[in-house]
This record gives sequence, C-alpha cells and structure tokens, in this order.
Amino acid sequence: MGSLTWLILSSNNLTGTLPVSLANLTQLSELDISSNNIRGYIPSEIGRMWSLTWLRLSSNNLTGTLPVSLANLTQLAGLEISSNQISGSIPPVIGNLTELYYLDLSQNLFSGTIPKEIGNFTKFQYFDHLDLSHNNLSGPIPRLFGFTFRITTIDLSYNDLEGEIPRAFQVRSNPMQELKGNKGLCGRVTGFPPCKYNRKISRAVLWVIILLVIFIPLSFLILVIIFFRRNKVSKDTQSEETAIKNENMFSVWNYDGSIEYEDIIEATDDFDIRYRIGTGGYGSVYKAQLPSGQVFALKKLHRLEAEEPNFDKSFENEVRMLTEIKHRNIVKLYGFCLHNRCMFLIYEYLERGSLFCALRQDAEAAELNWTMRVNAIKGIAHAMSYMHHDCNPPIVHRDISSNNILLSSKMEAVVADFGTARRLYPDSSNRTVLAGTCGYVAPELAYTMVVNEKCDVYSFGVVALETLMGRHPGELLQSLASASTHNIMLEEVLDARLQAPAPGRIARDVGLAATLAFACLHSEPKFRPTMQRVSQEVRSSKYSLAKPLYKMSLSQLMNQDLYLIK
Repeated sequence: MGSLTWLILSSNNLTGTLPVSLANLTQLSELDISSNNIRGYIPSEIGRMWSLTWLRLSSNNLTGTLPVSLANLTQLAGLEISSNQISGSIPPVIGNLTELYYLDLSQNLFSGTIPKEIGNFTKFQYFDHLDLSHNNLSGPIPRLFGFTFRITTIDLSYNDLEGEIPRAFQVRSNPMQELKGNKGLCGRVTGFPPCKYNRKISRAVLWVIILLVIFIPLSFLILVIIFFRRNKVSKDTQSEETAIKNENMFSVWNYDGSIEYEDIIEATDDFDIRYRIGTGGYGSVYKAQLPSGQVFALKKLHRLEAEEPNFDKSFENEVRMLTEIKHRNIVKLYGFCLHNRCMFLIYEYLERGSLFCALRQDAEAAELNWTMRVNAIKGIAHAMSYMHHDCNPPIVHRDISSNNILLSSKMEAVVADFGTARRLYPDSSNRTVLAGTCGYVAPELAYTMVVNEKCDVYSFGVVALETLMGRHPGELLQSLASASTHNIMLEEVLDARLQAPAPGRIARDVGLAATLAFACLHSEPKFRPTMQRVSQEVRSSKYSLAKPLYKMSLSQLMNQDLYLIK
C-alpha cells in the first residue's frame, strides 16, 4: 500500500473517523474521501503525506480546526474541505503552499479574519478558484486581494466581512455575486453603500492645508518663470526632442523588478541571431537574460513588417488582449517597446518551447508522458474556458495550434500568441477574414466567415488529438466520415513512442481526453461542447472506464459513446 498513488473513495457511505494510518501513504498523489459520513478531526499526521497534489474532504461531518501541518504539503495544488463543520481560524501558514491554485473552504464554521498570507497565492501565481463563502469570517478583505484580477473564480459571500472593498473587485465581471451577504462592506461596487470617512479635521491636517494654500500659488509662480525661460529655446530643437521622445516609448507594467531598454539591447547584443530561439508569423523570438538573472522572451517585429498596417494592428491587439486577461495557463505579458521603429513584446520565458516542437523530437516526446500530455490538454481547456466564459465580452483566440501552446519547465501548457484574438460583441455580426493556422481552422469558417467560440473548440479538438497521437491528425481528420475508420481502435492511433497507458487512472484520463477531442471535432458546430463543459469534465474525477482502453474504437468515440461511467 505504501506505493499507492491514487485513492478515490468519494460518494459512498463511509463512516467513522479519518484514520491516522493514512499518513503512511507517502506516495499518494490524490486523496478523495468527499461526500461520505466521515466525522471527527482532520488528523495532524496528514501533513506527512508529502506527495499529495489534491486533497478532497468535502461534504462530510468533519469538526475541529484545520491542522497547521497542511503547510507541509508543498506539492498541493487543490484543497477542498467545503460543507463540513470545521471551526476556528484559517491558519496563516496555508499561504506557504506556493503550488496551490484551487482552495475551497466554503460552508464551514471558520471565524476570525482572512489571513493576509492567503494573498500570497494571487501575488505569485494565477489562481483558478478561491471559495471562502458561507463561513463566519470577519474583519476587512486583506489588501493583497488587490491582485483579485489574477483569480479566475472567487467567492467571499455570506460572511461578516467589513470595511472598504479593494479596487480590483471593480474590474471583475460580477463583484456583487462574489461579495454579497457581507453587510459591513462598502465601496464603489454596485449593491454596496459608499464608504463613510471621518471628516473631522485635526489641527495637524489644518496646518497642512494652510501650508498648501501658501505653497501652491508660490509654486505656480516659479513654474511660470521657468516656462518663459525655456521658451527661449528654438522651436526646431523642441520639435526634434519631441520626435525622439515619441520614438522611445518603453512600457513595463506587469513585472515587480526593473527592466531597462538598454538592458534588453545588451542582453541580446542588439537582437543578434545567437539569441534567437524561434521565428513567428510576424517576427522573431529572442531569449534575454538581464543582469538580475531574470530571463524573458522577446517577440521582435521585423523592421519591414513594422511598417505593414496589418502587423502593426496585430501587435497592438496582442498588447490590448494580454493586459486585460490573466490566467495561469495564458502567457504573461510584462510589457512592450516602441523604440526608433523597433517594436517588441516582453513575455515570461517558457523553458520547454512549443508543444509542436516537443511532439516532433523523439527525446522530448518520450519525456512528455501520458500524465503530462493529459495535464497539458487540461491546462489548454481551462484557459479557453476562461476566455470564452469568464471574460466579458467573450474572447476567441482564432489561432489555437500546437505552435501557439508553450510548455513550462514542469511541462504545464500555456496559451500564447494573441495577435489575431478578438472579442465577441452581442450586437455585432462577428464576420471576419479567415485567420488561423492551416489544419486547425474549423471547416465552417471557410464558407460562413463568422467567428464564434465553437471555432476555437474545433481547434482545441485538433490540438488535443495531436497531443495524444504525437503528430498532427491531418489524414485521420480527412477520413473521419469514411467507413474505413470505424473499426480503428483508439490504441492504434496513440503515440507509439510511449508505452500504452497503464490500466487505472492514466487510461481513464486518456480515454476521457480522446472522447472530448472527438466531440470537439464534430462537423456541426452546434453539437460541439462548450469549453466550459470540457473544462468541467477534465477537472472531474468521477469517471471510470466501462471498458478497457484497448477495446475503445474511434467509431464509438465519434458517436460520443463515452465508454465512461460516473
């Protein structure tokens, strides 16, 4: 039992308490005992289960407090303990779980304030889900929650929170729903009263006002004198300085350190070919390491292309999109530069390059095992669900392809290249010119020229299938309607460079990913699932294979005969 990596006991009628002996399962990656009748305390020994990445204890009768030993689970990505009777305060040490991106402590008896350490999640990474609703939490919302734009889903409703609502909530799509039931909150959010400030002026403040009344006119007089003195400078010199200034726009807004234009030029030896790591549709990509040691990726527009209106528009579009959307599976844009007709974008650096390259190099493809491939598909699905269903208005990428999926050092998938992305406005026809990469574009776009979310869904299906097959499924896509493919087994088209998925969780996940991929490739857009549905399905752990993977045929998958049971 010591080598057990996955234990799912949810939705049974289990009773009693959580056994301390669970701590002996040190190799366990996922533990799900939700929706049972377990009572008693969460044993502190659970903090010895070092390998846990997901812990689900929701919908039981657990009591007591949350053990601080949970902070030892440094690999934990998801923690679900909702619908219990856990009391006491939320331990601040939970903020040390730097890998955590899904936290649900809702519908318990937690009291006290929200520890400011929870803001560490949103400061260092993009958080997917944070639910502290239906508790007895009091006090203000921590200031670090100014990073709420990094959280995909947040719910602080039905507590006793008070004080001013952080400004970041004002730009979220539905802050009223996320904060309702807290009668003590105030601020510039619809449904909440404005904050009342103490208007009593102290003697010290009064002196400051008096000094300002004297200082401001005096400062104005000095500025007038300076202005007239500088006016003696020749107009030609002023025009030249203005032109140079306008050509040197350099903006960095999403990075905690310091980036200088000169550092970028020095780090790439003025964009020497030695630092080039790829070439995209409208420019080259360079790797730049600053003196601080921080590494960035730079997408530089070629000089001739910078003069092309279409490329210039694509550049501006990417800047606009990536400054408005934040998700852990969407590439981070730190800034941009327009300098003497030199245009480039500053991104986070993704060490493993594109999914396209990883699948086409045998060594990297072998390293990209089934678990990593399924996780990559999940990450892409979550990012696209965020764009389609959590952004208002929705955003369609229009160029989802394996070339535009990047991999981090941990093989996590990140969606990149938003040059052709666009928002879908309800009062617009959304007609467009054909965009995207050949082999990934939805077939209906060729004759309707109307873009919508289902076009992205089709592209996702191609990428998901490509990830499982290890190659682009071009020939298979062309023959899907043919009877010759009906008897082909799924196992025959999976990447032969990997061993067949082992029975159990891995086989289940591969089967589910393949089923969803074929559903997304349906020739009729209305029959394709939404990305929200896909995201929900890949996140669920309630499926198991009704038949072994080697008995699943493409015909059954295409007919959405899932061969999966809940």
